[in-house]
Amino acid sequence: MAPRPIPSPTSPRPASSMGRAPGAGPMGSRPGGGFGRPRTPRPPPTPEQILALATKEHVPARIAKGELEGKMKCRIWRKLHAEEAKRFDQVYALMSQNPGLSLPDGFGVLQSGLSVADFLARKERTQRKAAVKQARGEVDDSSVSVFINGLLESKTELAVVLGERTVLDTISAVEPISFVLGRSGRLEKLQVVMVTRRSDWEQLTPQLDRDQKLAQKPANVARQPDKRPFSDPRPFLPHQGQLVHLTLRNGIQLSMRLRVVGRFDLIVGEDGHEVFIPLHALVRFSAEEAADDDTTDTETPGDEAGDND
Repeated sequence: MAPRPIPSPTSPRPASSMGRAPGAGPMGSRPGGGFGRPRTPRPPPTPEQILALATKEHVPARIAKGELEGKMKCRIWRKLHAEEAKRFDQVYALMSQNPGLSLPDGFGVLQSGLSVADFLARKERTQRKAAVKQARGEVDDSSVSVFINGLLESKTELAVVLGERTVLDTISAVEPISFVLGRSGRLEKLQVVMVTRRSDWEQLTPQLDRDQKLAQKPANVARQPDKRPFSDPRPFLPHQGQLVHLTLRNGIQLSMRLRVVGRFDLIVGEDGHEVFIPLHALVRFSAEEAADDDTTDTETPGDEAGDND
């Protein structure tokens, strides 16, 4: 048998240099060696830049911000969201016709169907109502509740003073917007001007001073708390313990010590001879503040004329 030929060892093939210029470095490198530097990130857009672009293109701020960050162009968004873009056009037209109108308020006008003046008036009323609610929530009402519940449980004979008459009765129950009297039945709290014990009322009546104009025509009580002369109880808090002068909506004028300030009511007078006065019954208020050697008078007048129509 003939011997098998032994193959000669193969030498390694040189790497192909196809596609590289003579003298070029390894794959992935740049002339001169090393890799490309990363791009310097662009600075974030400022609120002013975002607002300017959003106003110019009539788009939401988030879309304007996206374009400034290299994302979707405003014009592309307007093509993709034609209906929403149309609403933005309408709102910006309102803003150009009514300087000072904000973008959220512009959308509020568009959605409500109201005129700009009517919408802003409604917004102001809503804000005032919210402010009154917040103010009341910051005042403790427990002392007033204890006082009223004490009169209820003891079945004390009371004088419940209304705008043009006085009801002599007891309180048998207290509801959120009404007193339930023992003999007269349910009485809306807004009708009440003051409540005191019947015996105290009989002694107090001959000494009462009255505003003659209000005595002849008592001031009305607005249903909306924000339209009343006094609805925020907080200004009365610093005057607890001081002598205060009160004019009520039926003309009764009282000068007594302020004992308790509640969320909706005041209690004035001496211990055992208290007078309960709802804030809605007040048209004028002033307090005497004791100084070092004299007494100063701080007056807070209510909008009496506005409620005496």
